[in-house]
Amino acid sequence: MGFKLDRVHVWSSDVEDRAGGVASKLSPLAQADANLEFIFTRRQADKPGTGVIYVAPLSGPIQLRAAKAAGYHETAEPIVLRVEGDNEAGLAHRLTQQWALAGISMEGLTMAVMGKRFVGFAAFDTVNDANRAAQILADLGSA
Repeated sequence: MGFKLDRVHVWSSDVEDRAGGVASKLSPLAQADANLEFIFTRRQADKPGTGVIYVAPLSGPIQLRAAKAAGYHETAEPIVLRVEGDNEAGLAHRLTQQWALAGISMEGLTMAVMGKRFVGFAAFDTVNDANRAAQILADLGSA
């Protein structure tokens, strides 16, 4: 079983925690023809009435200008890996267990299955953790 693995450069922005807040932050990106593969939002407990939105990928000068004008900035953290491959029962457990045995703590994990394929986004606190996690994933994929 093989995996396709890519580092995702994530952009983020504050977003109003209200109906339409996320849509208003996505609008300029849609107008710039951004084809987003990753969108993650959450409320900010320390800033009532606000949330944060993370998106990826953005590319080209038009999309980058639109993102910056809308208040987005490229984030250094978290370090996000996009993983894609053939799905099988127990795969997420085997993968996360190997990361745990290596002492790697994730900031977040999202995985989804469509048909016989899966795609996942794993967020890590450091580049070192992401690199170690990628190596473990490569080892599992070649086994």
